Amino acid sequence: MVETKRIDASDRVFELAAELFSLLATPTRLRIVCELREGEKSVGELLDRLDVSQPNISQHLGTLYRAGVLGRRRAGSQVYYRLGSEHAQLLCEAVCAERQLEVDRQGRTRPAQ
Repeated sequence: MVETKRIDASDRVFELAAELFSLLATPTRLRIVCELREGEKSVGELLDRLDVSQPNISQHLGTLYRAGVLGRRRAGSQVYYRLGSEHAQLLCEAVCAERQLEVDRQGRTRPAQ
């Protein structure tokens, strides 16, 4: 059974939570967060792992960085990103794991074509 914590949250807490959900509501951003669970990666490494253009990934990385979800450092001409928010990582893991179960269930129940 999952342990739940009581949340005595103000409207502001719910607004901030909604902002985080909204921020992570794109597949590319979720994939970035999942990739960075393994550790810090350069923009080039992320480009190699994700099927997106450089301008597109830079836009997403910038948005996640400005929101505090990611941290970054520069080493020469390279920029390296890492997770800056454990909460965003945990949220991503929980939601993606639940959705993976749904995908697995659908795969088992679909008739063969």
